[in-house]
Amino acid sequence: MSKERLFGTDGVRGVANETLTAPLALHLGMAAGHWFRAAAPRPTAPAAQADRLAALGLKGDRPFVIIGRDTRLSGDMLEAALAAGLASVGVDVINVGIVPTPAVAQIVLAYGAAAGVVISASHNPFDDNGIKFFGCNGKKLPDRVEDEIEALLSRLETLPRPIGGDIGRVVESDAPVAEYRQRVMATLRSAGAESLSGLRLVMDCANGAAYQLGPQIFRDLGAELIVLHAEPDGININVHCGSTKPQDMAAKTREAGAHAGLAFDGDADRVMFADERGQIVDGDRMMAIIALHLHAQGKLPGGVVVATIMSNVGLEQALGEHGLRLHRTDVGDRYVAEAMDQLGAAVGGEQSGHILLPHLTPTGDGLVTALQVLAVMHEAGKPLSELASVVQTCPQLLRNVRVRTKQGWREDPDIQGAIEEGRKRLGSPEWLSVRPSGTEPLIRVMAQGTDQATVEEVVESICAVIERKLGQKQPGR
Repeated sequence: MSKERLFGTDGVRGVANETLTAPLALHLGMAAGHWFRAAAPRPTAPAAQADRLAALGLKGDRPFVIIGRDTRLSGDMLEAALAAGLASVGVDVINVGIVPTPAVAQIVLAYGAAAGVVISASHNPFDDNGIKFFGCNGKKLPDRVEDEIEALLSRLETLPRPIGGDIGRVVESDAPVAEYRQRVMATLRSAGAESLSGLRLVMDCANGAAYQLGPQIFRDLGAELIVLHAEPDGININVHCGSTKPQDMAAKTREAGAHAGLAFDGDADRVMFADERGQIVDGDRMMAIIALHLHAQGKLPGGVVVATIMSNVGLEQALGEHGLRLHRTDVGDRYVAEAMDQLGAAVGGEQSGHILLPHLTPTGDGLVTALQVLAVMHEAGKPLSELASVVQTCPQLLRNVRVRTKQGWREDPDIQGAIEEGRKRLGSPEWLSVRPSGTEPLIRVMAQGTDQATVEEVVESICAVIERKLGQKQPGR
């Protein structure tokens, strides 16, 4: 039986100080540092980058890594351990403090860093945390590199450790964050809007990484802002707020007569909107708004948008009406990013509000996404409700089946027969998704289509077969 990978779909995740401990963070820093030194030696820095490093007291003569984090209580502990591990193998560290995840990716590119590391568990509860690495291109490390770093963990005692002046330095600076802030603001102007003047907005910061930068950027751009959940205390991140619980934001938007509301998640790489009526505008609608705007300007390469199998059929239909194509991938922004690279796509993302716009930023950025949607509102002169109405939601149903094992369902002829029959009934193989949960003993069945009754029948039929073949027996049965 193969050993379970340490790295999951979004880095190393776990309960802080239980599975994700300070010693593990230390050792991850050491292993990653060795990999960056051996496999990704830093080239000579351009003059502008060298000047930035000199201002921080770094010579730029060895690899360096950017570290940022969100507001979780455990962030300080893991940050210190990770930085110590990197420095102990001769890698310099620039610690930029509490910042959105995409800020780290941007700073890696601007400073010519060997890598970036984000300490965050995104929208998860505060007692969880995570460590996620970005490569020198500002994008998540591929599985192959993560596996190589993981393999180094078992060899740390045999690897060299520098001494004296070869030990890495750890410096703290918010100068890179100020530069990131300017780059985010510039994306509004690149979309054709000079400011947000005249817009009243509600912003839910999820007591997370955007609690300072979000309000600063939008106020600097001229918006009248009502800010919610921007008082982090280390344990209130994502608690009844943020992009996964946008009800407060939506209600306040309607109550305040705001033009729109927006809610970030804990690390601010995603955003969820509400229109002026308090109706939620999800990632599918955001992708449609941005893509159709770019298409009208002749700036949507290949006429394609990339989304996961979870995106609603309504998005597919809205794009199709304008001669555009929706390319679907497995669930996960990593798969969306890979497909976008292959297709040269300019817009992609997930229904959750994690939107990828590679012509503006190397990774999903909730602040940038929000500004792009608002720029379209400004240029079109239309309320968000009208822009979002281009996507009409079609029937979509998700059911979870609790199972005693997640093994064997792909080989079971009865389960596979039910899945194949379901695909035929729905009319498209992409409208049915059956997949195991990554963290729970569940198999998830999601179907969508144009007919509510058919969608429900397909889901219930497949779930019944899975329950019969793999389901957990109930007490007394």
